[in-house]
Amino acid sequence: MSVNKIILLGNVGKDPEVRYLDTGIAVASFPLATSERAYTLANGTQVPERTEWHNLVLWRGLAETAEKYIHKGDKLYIEGKIRTRSYDDQAGVKRYVTEIFVDNMEMLTPKAAGTYAPQSTPSAGQTQQPQAASTPVQDNSADDLPF
Repeated sequence: MSVNKIILLGNVGKDPEVRYLDTGIAVASFPLATSERAYTLANGTQVPERTEWHNLVLWRGLAETAEKYIHKGDKLYIEGKIRTRSYDDQAGVKRYVTEIFVDNMEMLTPKAAGTYAPQSTPSAGQTQQPQAASTPVQDNSADDLPF
């Protein structure tokens, strides 16, 4: 048995880039930053803050939601799978890209009531209908997190 699951809590690095396939399926991509705080070890050694950038890929209803409601700086909770692909660049050099295929997303940045609804999808391979914008907004402030 094996498991490929990732959970991220971070900030959107730039507005989503959304494209539509010939079949009408939406695909969104954008970077998400996660940071570990700076700290000092018992011996006085200072460890600086470290930021990691993750390339997110969202499909169908999640991509459409991202296109409408996600902006640079927003805080997101993400669940997904790690996928690595390769391609040859213009010089013929093989390059590798690691991406997070998002299965579940919650928007944690407070918005005016009624402007968005948290979205999730059981898997990237199933059709997801966007939730109506009239769904009540959950207040998921960072103070409520257990860590």
